[in-house]
Amino acid sequence: MNLVEGAFPFFVLPFILSLVLVPLCKKIGFSLGVYAQENNRTVHHGKIVRMGGVAVFVAFMIAMAVFVKADTTLNAILIGGAVVFAGGIIDDIYNLKPLYKLLFEIAGALIALIGGQLYIQTFYLPFGLEFNNLIFNFLVSFVWIVGITNAINLIDGLDGLSSGISFIVCCVIGLLGFFLGRRDICILALILAGSILGFLPYNFHPASIFLGDCGALFIGYMLACVSLLGFKTAAVVTLALPILMMFIPISDTLLAIVRRKLKGQKISEADRGHLHHTLMFKVGLGHRNTVIALYIVTALFGLSALVIFFNEDLGLILVVILLIAFEIFIEATGMVNEKFHPVISTFKKIFKRQQDK
Repeated sequence: MNLVEGAFPFFVLPFILSLVLVPLCKKIGFSLGVYAQENNRTVHHGKIVRMGGVAVFVAFMIAMAVFVKADTTLNAILIGGAVVFAGGIIDDIYNLKPLYKLLFEIAGALIALIGGQLYIQTFYLPFGLEFNNLIFNFLVSFVWIVGITNAINLIDGLDGLSSGISFIVCCVIGLLGFFLGRRDICILALILAGSILGFLPYNFHPASIFLGDCGALFIGYMLACVSLLGFKTAAVVTLALPILMMFIPISDTLLAIVRRKLKGQKISEADRGHLHHTLMFKVGLGHRNTVIALYIVTALFGLSALVIFFNEDLGLILVVILLIAFEIFIEATGMVNEKFHPVISTFKKIFKRQQDK
């Protein structure tokens, strides 16, 4: 049995379930009046239900029940995921305050970390050194889960963006799990990928349904937990792999925090300064092309993670090239600060020196 044949059932069942359940979620959403609200930062028009995440959640949980015999760790992850999903669906219906929603995320993270012992166990440093500080490792793991959960939710600003990027990340995690010999990681990634892909046709531009916070938060939580599950004990370089896979949501979240702080805004205050807004409005790519561009960037960073796994030096070169290109884009578009252009200024000085010679 080859890789594709082995992966087929784990992917197909949640894909079909999600594909079938989305129309039902639309009907339920319309009957409950759970629509995405239009405001000065949204780009959609009309009444669009934001309960697509229900289909993803249900498809994932059914497939997990069919295919996976859960242990203590996995049970804790699934219970934590259900708590995060519950917070999201309550927010979709009743519009929770950000703090209350965060409490659900914190509860979900703590269930996985304490109940499932999911936190990073050991950092392997260069020259054979190890770092085993329990408090530090726990805090890093906690920030990772809550951070990625929110990061996936923050980029859910264009049709198909959050779900498509999450699908690509799932595929990369699944491949790394296969190369690591981790069948459990492969299966989890495949089930989540199938659940997301069944929803994506309804969500790609022009979307007829949105993930909602219930879907975006649940997917972000699961991506964070599955990546931790695969790298609980790892070398420092290996720990960079999940960061690279989720570079777009992570970088967009960090840039949003810095940008809002510089402008004196609250961190939780929404704006139109995200990566997708910049590409869509400042660069002028339009809705569909912006989403496709961010898919490509996500795939490139995912590819760099795979390359690092096989050839660390070559992978790091690829990462440096991608990071420099990304930094130039940030500076050229003024995403953080219109006057801060260190890399562009450096390249200009080098180019001028070459011309003067």
